[in-house]
Amino acid sequence: MELEAQWWTGQLAADIHQALRYKELKLPSYKGQSPQLHLRRYFADLIAIVSNRFRLCPAARHLAVYLLDLFMDRYDISVQQLHVVALSCLLLASKFEEKEDSVPKLEQLNSLGCMTNMNLVLTKQNLLHMELLLLETFQWNLCLPTAAHFIDYYLSIAVHETDLHDGWPMVCLEKTKLYMAKYADYFLEVSLQDHAFLNYAPSLVATACVASSRIILRLSPTWPTRLHHLTAYSWDFLVPCIERLLIAHDNDVKEANKQKGQHAQSAQHTVFQSPAPTPQQASVQQHIPQYLQAHQPSLQYHHQTSQQQNCQQILSANHTTSYPLQTCPAALQSSVQARGHGQTGAAVSLAVPLEVKPCVSVSYNRSYQERGPYHNVQNGGRMAVLFLPGAE
Repeated sequence: MELEAQWWTGQLAADIHQALRYKELKLPSYKGQSPQLHLRRYFADLIAIVSNRFRLCPAARHLAVYLLDLFMDRYDISVQQLHVVALSCLLLASKFEEKEDSVPKLEQLNSLGCMTNMNLVLTKQNLLHMELLLLETFQWNLCLPTAAHFIDYYLSIAVHETDLHDGWPMVCLEKTKLYMAKYADYFLEVSLQDHAFLNYAPSLVATACVASSRIILRLSPTWPTRLHHLTAYSWDFLVPCIERLLIAHDNDVKEANKQKGQHAQSAQHTVFQSPAPTPQQASVQQHIPQYLQAHQPSLQYHHQTSQQQNCQQILSANHTTSYPLQTCPAALQSSVQARGHGQTGAAVSLAVPLEVKPCVSVSYNRSYQERGPYHNVQNGGRMAVLFLPGAE
């Protein structure tokens, strides 16, 4: 799907956008029922770090996380296998979205800190088996739209010379466009970190990222007619998703201020003082709570009707992922050690068979209703589990 030209600037942009909107209507349902859902943030961060390491495009990164979400939602997977599943999803997504030269190589993946620290080694056969299982699960269809596929098309008209900044004409249109792209990219990464955003259509998430960026930049009107017509989303329809994004941003600002305060206390004996926040940073910090307070009745109404929890976590604007590439949560390390069967010195080679067996230990009260192209996954209302050879 890698395109030589920027499709959103071409003559077929409207047709491509319409095709993507049609495809997102047929996306498989997401239940959020993975037994390893608490580890989802770590593996989403892992994919983000590896994709940044190899400079993969946002579409590949978001597609990889989406494939991982769908696969975890339908299989009970061990921690060892989750690593190979996550990297296989990234490989498939990069092969689908990137040029061949940009696809990570096996040797490069094995040299990653998360692999060496956990004493894991991927083999070519491992990846081939897992890629085949993934492709068969998705019926060889990887054309699954994500928010990253829509964002550039919406950004093409996100800022216009007729927009006002704090009620005044913009001084520099190009600079405002750069800030708009930066904030939209930030909010796009925010949506990637919380599986709750899978409850929204990808085009709606991308639209909410643009709207949230306009709020941060204090552009008016907040939701101009041109964006309403292009995205086909009204302001009221966007409010629940915008609320999640803005609260996540507000939490990031508070966390950044907290870390800055701790840093200032540790350096209180130095003769230099920490620089004060720039006017833009100060305005951003003050703007979010004011916006939430001003729109509290509307936001509270949509919050109650949708019954969705607020997003309390995510990346900061100049973020690093919550789990550095060289480290791993203690729960993952202990689980891998427990499944290693005493292999402390030797590397654990991940052998992933194509056989899928019903999971006896993980069942659900409600029967899983098959939707989309996953007719081979459900087995008697239970999830499927992938077994390592010799694993108990």
